[in-house]
Amino acid sequence: MNPANGPTPDFGIRPGEQAVDLPASPDAGVYFIGRIRTPWTERKDCPKNARASDAVCTVEVEARYAPALKEVETCSHLVLLYWMDKAPRNLVLQTPSHYGIERGTFSLRSPARPNPIALSVVKLLSVDGNKLSVVGLDCLDGTPLLDIKPYFASTDSVPDAVVGWHKRKDERAP
Repeated sequence: MNPANGPTPDFGIRPGEQAVDLPASPDAGVYFIGRIRTPWTERKDCPKNARASDAVCTVEVEARYAPALKEVETCSHLVLLYWMDKAPRNLVLQTPSHYGIERGTFSLRSPARPNPIALSVVKLLSVDGNKLSVVGLDCLDGTPLLDIKPYFASTDSVPDAVVGWHKRKDERAP
């Protein structure tokens, strides 16, 4: 199936999951500002959590946007927003295989969502022209890049934030 309209062979629909019909046309457009190069070419190989990976990846920013990288090398960490272009966009209920419990798409970090925008906080290792070497990604090789922002620990970190269903799972663990 077309990823814009339904599950791809890589995703499929698990028992208990629910898909919806999407609007006939999108409400807005985006500009991809580059591509992300990772060691992963198949969904099954991607880390479930970007922070769990120590793979060095390359963020290739298109030459036209290179001036926007001025002083990015002064940042220890960056927020990358990227477009999970292989993910289905019509799932509203999902059953992640590593949890096995049905949850609403907006309570999950799954790439399958109406707008498959992903976010990772990455450690910036180096800058070489329009290429950034980073650690902390979880996407397929060639994933389109939407934006780069500096990570501010003073405003972006919320140490007491809670995801109730995940906290309950952790409390039941032996």
